[in-house]
Amino acid sequence: MKRVTLFCGHYGSGKTNVAVNFAKRLALAGRPTALADIDVVNPYFRSADSRAELEALGVRVIALPFANTNVDLPALPSEVYGLVERRDVYAVLDVGGDDRGAFALGRFTPYILEENDYEMLLVVNFFRPLTRTAKEALDVMREIERAAGIPFTGIVNNSNLGEETTAADVEGTAKEADRLVSLAGLPLVFTSFDGRLSPDCERPFSLALQPKII
Repeated sequence: MKRVTLFCGHYGSGKTNVAVNFAKRLALAGRPTALADIDVVNPYFRSADSRAELEALGVRVIALPFANTNVDLPALPSEVYGLVERRDVYAVLDVGGDDRGAFALGRFTPYILEENDYEMLLVVNFFRPLTRTAKEALDVMREIERAAGIPFTGIVNNSNLGEETTAADVEGTAKEADRLVSLAGLPLVFTSFDGRLSPDCERPFSLALQPKII
């Protein structure tokens, strides 16, 4: 378990939902945890939507100004700097949805690389238009790496069709996930899915769907 875990992915990958569930798992395991939302791309689906649930578990939530509104400014809270600099808390970062969003992460890259105790995970949804294949997902991954200045360390297969997802849908993306793992030369860290399903998949990570508040 690394101290800093960054979740990045293209718009619609579901990275925010994964980040929220990951932070909850850390807290339930007794680890001091903070979740920072630094997604300056998508103003409509925020980690802050789950603030009450997270704080009830002891997770500190750092959200962008104007979170839960349709105002989206690239100003980041100063607390995020302290989060990546201090070493006594497990930090989960929800990063913007493409190379534009990854530029926001770039300002924290020197601190993260200096400590070198991080995981940067690409969250991919093979049902989304721009990441339907491993090659498309790899292209997105490289764009984010160039913008953020930090290399990915693993892959999260979060392929889903929202509430219409079936176990067969999840299982059907396994081969494409394997192709991406091979192309990227990175491990599959986990396969995430709605906890109401029971797919036969590699490294399963059951999660609860986050409510969307606009």
